[in-house]
Amino acid sequence: MLLLDIISRAAGEGGRKRHCQPWPAPYHSAHMSENPSPVIVPPGSGRRLCAFGDEVVIHLGGAETGGKYTLFTDTTAPGGGPPPHYHTQEDETFYVLSGQVSYFANGQWQPPVGPGTVTFAPKGSRHAFKNTGTVPLVQLISTAPAGFETFFARCAAEFAAPGGPSMERIIAIGAEHGIHFPQV
Repeated sequence: MLLLDIISRAAGEGGRKRHCQPWPAPYHSAHMSENPSPVIVPPGSGRRLCAFGDEVVIHLGGAETGGKYTLFTDTTAPGGGPPPHYHTQEDETFYVLSGQVSYFANGQWQPPVGPGTVTFAPKGSRHAFKNTGTVPLVQLISTAPAGFETFFARCAAEFAAPGGPSMERIIAIGAEHGIHFPQV
């Protein structure tokens, strides 16, 4: 599935509002200081963003981790998922919490897997995932270093814009963040 198909499908879901919130750029957190200390994020207090038909809850971003990594939960509807893409700036790790998913790795779609599966996509590797089940797929995802939260927040703003997202703008935002969507 091409990025345009995913954007079109997700834009069509605009009437199904989730509890997503705008994320002003740049994102600043009171948690970071020159003296590092533990950061505790209580349940339900992460930042919710919606784009590409997914709902993402950012638990920790660069502001809380000193730029080391981003940790978020991603909920994907059945049949949903990004097209094959690669990151030039970060590694990405996926941990399946619930649902069924197929990962695109090593140039092909892998057999579906379920909860407890961990997948690592090093920067530069073409990868993707697709919810192959009949219920929402929930994954805990980490990117290192941080920065993915800014990309997703900018895309969420495009999806929330009147008239929906512009494919050209989404691709440009991706490129600015080192995320590229080549055709398979």
